[in-house]
Amino acid sequence: MKPARSLVLSLVAALAATLGAVWVALPAFAAGATASFVKTADWGAGWEGKYTITNGGSSTINGWSLAFDLPSGTTLGSYWDALLTSAGQRHTFTNRSWNGTIAPGASVSFGFLASGSGSPSGCQLNGAACGGGTPPTTPPPTTPPPTTPPPTTPPPTTPPPTDPPTGDLPKHLLTGYWHNFDNPAVELRLRDVPNEYDLVAVAFAEAAATPGALTFGIDPGLATALGGYTDADFTADVRTLHSRGKRVILSVGGETGRVTVNNAASATAFADTAAALIARYGFDGIDIDLENGLNPTYMAQALRALRAKVGAGLIIAMAPQTIDMQNPAGGYFKLALDIKDILTVVNTQFYNSGAMLGCDQNAAYGQGTVNFIVALACIQLEAGLRPDQVGLGLPAGPGAAGGGIVAPSVVNAALDCLARGTNCGSFRPPRTYPGIRGAMTWSVNWDVSNGSGFARTVAPHLDTLP
Repeated sequence: MKPARSLVLSLVAALAATLGAVWVALPAFAAGATASFVKTADWGAGWEGKYTITNGGSSTINGWSLAFDLPSGTTLGSYWDALLTSAGQRHTFTNRSWNGTIAPGASVSFGFLASGSGSPSGCQLNGAACGGGTPPTTPPPTTPPPTTPPPTTPPPTTPPPTDPPTGDLPKHLLTGYWHNFDNPAVELRLRDVPNEYDLVAVAFAEAAATPGALTFGIDPGLATALGGYTDADFTADVRTLHSRGKRVILSVGGETGRVTVNNAASATAFADTAAALIARYGFDGIDIDLENGLNPTYMAQALRALRAKVGAGLIIAMAPQTIDMQNPAGGYFKLALDIKDILTVVNTQFYNSGAMLGCDQNAAYGQGTVNFIVALACIQLEAGLRPDQVGLGLPAGPGAAGGGIVAPSVVNAALDCLARGTNCGSFRPPRTYPGIRGAMTWSVNWDVSNGSGFARTVAPHLDTLP
């Protein structure tokens, strides 16, 4: 950013009677780890699946790997809460850093989307049959989907997100950054942020003397430019935005940010000082916008510790550069996937990046186009983030960025392409993502400087998305 069995069988029978076409496979009971599979949704042309791994033994499981086959013609799409490697139609899911340990009697789960009507077979968990016996050679029978959908409810292209949005935010939201500094953009008091913005990220918290620690206060240059603006004024403005149903988060980093979290001590310092600032000013969460590198392991530790201090309503956002979200093994992308269970939204900066590969890996797309935005957002959507965790970050017109500036109508077209499969360019994603979270802009100040065209165009369009 610039500046048990009989009872269970009875329950399964009742569940099957209730769910109809949703198929449940119960593993044979055996000591140790077992895995069960359920189709949590089935819309004919595809389905959403979920595996639950249960530790029925007396010793803690440290790490798991679950593999299965899909028949020809059935392909995997997005997945979550696991890592994936594939060899032909054999797919292997392994634990993420935060769900590999399973205590006796406990369970973990992961999910995925698939296209086609087939079901998993040959399931193995840590090299043994998932049910504790011989792996099945054919999957249990399924109830075939109806030949025609119900007339009043057409099947969706993609099932809705299984996790609700966090932080009392709308399903589709507009995020904007507010400047806590004086630059050529118009200066604004926080209470003067236009009403179209749902989530306001205050830019920026700064590094304190202790590694990992944060500090924040109203910038003296901004206070002078506004003819006087104090910490007390700002805190009152946070309450004002709350009264309008808006949320305010504290952004950490920026282009010149030097906050470093690279060991356990700095992770603790980050969590402690961030929690104190949230309590002092009334922030609703934190935004990670570190453009000078981050350690995903210790930043994940810091964010989990912060959430434990603040509570489950904590909003956690990120604003990585485009290059940071090219590879799931990279630092920012890895962090997002590692904290997916508590992550609110990733608003990738689709600007200042030049041409880059999209999820098809077949061509380099030039920034400032619908193709670029959609093809690069597709990487995140197909590599593990839920649609409700993916936002499109674009500049708010002239002055806001060095490249990648687009008309707000281009942002709306990209949202349409991702959510509905309409208004696409030459690149079309492999599926639609109705739950796509929304858009972000750098910045509110630049938007107001340019006539508020971004907010006035994109915000009402978000309300039309499915």
